[in-house]
Amino acid sequence: MNRLDGTDRPTVLPETSTPGADLAAQFPSTPRGAHLARRHAVRWLEALGHPPESDVSCAVALVVGELAANAVQHGRVFGRTVGVRLTADAAAELVRVEVSDAAGDRRPSAAPPSSPPEGESGRGLLLVDVLALRWGWTPRKPLGKTVWAELPLKPAEGTTPDPGRR
Repeated sequence: MNRLDGTDRPTVLPETSTPGADLAAQFPSTPRGAHLARRHAVRWLEALGHPPESDVSCAVALVVGELAANAVQHGRVFGRTVGVRLTADAAAELVRVEVSDAAGDRRPSAAPPSSPPEGESGRGLLLVDVLALRWGWTPRKPLGKTVWAELPLKPAEGTTPDPGRR
């Protein structure tokens, strides 16, 4: 539990019920917090017209899940939360995912894992590298880092005009 009220609920800023608004939220630095971040990303995209089963939603959910899980596992600082910001740029057809943690001393790398092929960890950033158009990280002051990724935002299903229809 990371909140003063003793719950594991995220603090979402601002309200995400307005279509087109960015999603900005703080989640507990726990595996459950990473799971909640992923669920909020799917709901946010659904409000933008991308159903949970769409390619955009699945890709963004995977990237948010991986980056949030990495922040929990490698960037956890006691008493600190994981920040998640999602921004849709319809003109550029991009979704920008930003996940921030309080540990700035560990730099993310998509280097091939040194674990055996049957290993269950060490491949998250390789997945991000494949799904994202580009990704990277920036230091945060006074401490911490933000890992970001930009993914293609294809038009929501049913919103693209069909030239053959009249």
